[in-house]
Amino acid sequence: MAVIKSYRDLRVYQAAMDAAMQVFEVTQSFPKEETYALVDQIRRSSRSVCTNLAEGWRRRRYKAHFVSKLTDAESEAEETRVWLEFAVRCKYLEPEVARELDDAYDRILAQLYSMSSAPQKWTTPR
Repeated sequence: MAVIKSYRDLRVYQAAMDAAMQVFEVTQSFPKEETYALVDQIRRSSRSVCTNLAEGWRRRRYKAHFVSKLTDAESEAEETRVWLEFAVRCKYLEPEVARELDDAYDRILAQLYSMSSAPQKWTTPR
């Protein structure tokens, strides 16, 4: 098992970053009238998964803070899935692309849940 020195070493962070970048790519073709609505929201929530992981990593000395940030990351991942559904229903996104992203977020959510269920594996002593 590799030594994790940074949140960037976490597989869940790497998966969340990849998913957020894919969200960025696919939303570039959305209609201009959605720039400040759907596009902004889906990009923010997808990026927030990554930022909450980074914040949680820095707060891992305090189990409750760590778990709180992981929970925030879970919420943002689930919000992203809702925005993806809107994009499909508005016919801005192909269902297959949305399914791939939904599956990616399903795996991300499972990893976040696993981490928050066993925070002692990730937290450090004060």
